[in-house]
Amino acid sequence: MEYRTVWISDLHLGTRDCDAAGLLAFLKTHDFEKLYLVGDVIDVWRLKKQRYWPQTHNDVVQKILRKARRGARVIFIPGNHDEFCSNFLGLYGNIVVRTEDVHTTCRGQRLLVLHGHEFDAVIKHVKWLAYLGDAGYYLLLRLNRPLNFLRRQFGFGSWSLSAYVKRNVKKVVNTVSQFEDAVAHYAKDRALDGVVCGHVHTPEIRRIRDFAYYNAGDWVESSSALVEHLDGRLELIHWRTQMAMAESRLPETSRPIGIAFDSTATLLSLHPGASVSSPRNW
Repeated sequence: MEYRTVWISDLHLGTRDCDAAGLLAFLKTHDFEKLYLVGDVIDVWRLKKQRYWPQTHNDVVQKILRKARRGARVIFIPGNHDEFCSNFLGLYGNIVVRTEDVHTTCRGQRLLVLHGHEFDAVIKHVKWLAYLGDAGYYLLLRLNRPLNFLRRQFGFGSWSLSAYVKRNVKKVVNTVSQFEDAVAHYAKDRALDGVVCGHVHTPEIRRIRDFAYYNAGDWVESSSALVEHLDGRLELIHWRTQMAMAESRLPETSRPIGIAFDSTATLLSLHPGASVSSPRNW
């Protein structure tokens, strides 16, 4: 599949929960003119505590570099987990490092692209609390592993405890909603048509009043990417869902063993000017 632009966010390479294999498969089967890495590509926070870097994570980095060498323009926007890269802003071959960027679709829609941690009050003002929240998040992810192992033994699909907490804890839901409003308001004040971000691990396309809000999601829970088709249409892709659909069409004897997919994810698209009310996919 060929796209004009692809946005991927919150890869968190260097952690055990990064879906590096899925991301590598996505990059191998999709070509694009421009790739946005929308922050938290490498999780330096976790690497400081535990050194973890398997070959698949190295393969992802090499694949991105290979895409750049073959002509794809790569724009890397550092997030809070890889904020040290903000000290290296500039052009490096076909890769550019920026704190934010403005992307114009082939339909003329002007989108502000940034990670979004700048609008997270906890990270900006109470960083120790952000580290504590990060530890709690990865604790939930670790609890997911034995839980999903048991679910697979009984024939059930994957289920995310951390996603359940984010969906149902009112304070967390309100915090994410405030984040979305703040990011959208910032971009709208700059006379732009929409915003593309990451940070909250919430793949979503929706309207905030008359403004387009896009979140590319993450490659920890959602394995999602935002793409611009060659005709300028924007779509949110859940890679695990696509693979699950492809796997379900295979003959029973040809299906891979021991692979579980998240069947709750959806494909969403939004045309400029359209009004979409979509469920949150955590």
